[in-house]
Amino acid sequence: MKLSTKGQYGVRAMYELAHSYGQGPVSLKTVADRQDISVYYLEQLIAVLRKAGLVNSIRGATGGYVLAREPAAITVGDIIRVLEGPVAPVDCVNDDLPDCCARAAQCITKQIWAQVRDAIEQVIDSITLADMCREAAKANFGEGRSDPE
Repeated sequence: MKLSTKGQYGVRAMYELAHSYGQGPVSLKTVADRQDISVYYLEQLIAVLRKAGLVNSIRGATGGYVLAREPAAITVGDIIRVLEGPVAPVDCVNDDLPDCCARAAQCITKQIWAQVRDAIEQVIDSITLADMCREAAKANFGEGRSDPE
């Protein structure tokens, strides 16, 4: 399974918002500059994340975007599923496509793909934005930024 730039950039953008959690809205330009993402592409990603209830927009001269929940309540899995869809290396283990394969009942490889899916989900669902911020602080990424809880 390979993530597209939607998932990669979406996680990076949400990480930026997590760094500013509780300090007011962050402009898309700021996020784009800090994460080297085009503002145009970021606008598309943020629209999807907003519609899914992961970010809120604040209008006005000092407006921008904020996380809709605290960083500890948003996982990497939440972000990836919103932007990429279900985590499934093959369609037969995608819960959204229950009858996609006529061989599913007698397919020995389906168990392998289900284990791969479950392992990926376990990892991405165990990492929150707050965890990412703590790891960044340990590694000295984003010096001068506060560590959100």
